[in-house]
Amino acid sequence: MFFIFIGVILFIASRAISNPNLVFSKYANSLRIVAIVLFLLGISTSVIKQVNAGEVGVQSIFGKVQNQTLTSGLNFINPIATVTIFDTKTQNYTMSGVHDEGDKSGDDAIRVLTADGLEVVVDLTILYRILPSETPRILREIGEDYRDKIVRPVTRTMIRDNAVYYDAVGLYSLKRNEFQNRIYADIEKNFKKRGLVLEQLLIRNINLPNSVKQTIESKINAEQDAQKMQFVLQKEKQEAERKRVEAQGIADYQKILSTGLSDKQLQYEAIIAQKELAKSPNAKVIIMGGGKSTPIILGNN
Repeated sequence: MFFIFIGVILFIASRAISNPNLVFSKYANSLRIVAIVLFLLGISTSVIKQVNAGEVGVQSIFGKVQNQTLTSGLNFINPIATVTIFDTKTQNYTMSGVHDEGDKSGDDAIRVLTADGLEVVVDLTILYRILPSETPRILREIGEDYRDKIVRPVTRTMIRDNAVYYDAVGLYSLKRNEFQNRIYADIEKNFKKRGLVLEQLLIRNINLPNSVKQTIESKINAEQDAQKMQFVLQKEKQEAERKRVEAQGIADYQKILSTGLSDKQLQYEAIIAQKELAKSPNAKVIIMGGGKSTPIILGNN
């Protein structure tokens, strides 16, 4: 439009100085040619609009949004139309308590109250994108700043609304996945109504109050001590069982000896022992008993 405007001005000026009586009349034709060139250049740039990959364009004519979108590539448009470009690729929005880590500078973490009345700080990242077919409606009903009008407030509200159903310890440990799935479903439903698609929701961190952290640590330590004691008791039980079996075996052996061995068996065992002593290289004295009792053996090394 700028070149068209300049071209029209120069064309009017060329007509104004075309009077032969004027000093500048000799420049009238040159000025007219420049005006025509600028006018044609303005027309060509105004009716052709390039849209990059992963983007769509939406035309507005005197404030009225057109329903037809411009796809990637070169598009012929109304020269008086205004084109708004929307990014349809996957986008992310981070709300973090770490300085300069989120989309907002400073501490932008979400502070929520749990079912037990404790304040929990949640760091979150969401991945989303715009439906290309819904961009005219987004421009008409929301505008270009849909991140601040929809993405941020809807996400923070849904997290706060769902956190009240869980206690602090549950959010931190056992109920974390359930909490994440629940807020994902609510945010997805709200985004869909407004032409946005929620692709993924990532709970990056959940910070608990110091008192709750100490309680959890104490509980974990107590559970570890209990598991350790259980292991020790199990080991002692196994050792006691081993000793009982050993004692039972000794008792059974003694019972067998007391009931099953005869005098002849004992004499036989004594003879075997004497033979072993006789084979020994050490000097010894063997005194044989004269009766039926076991011989008395005295050794002198």
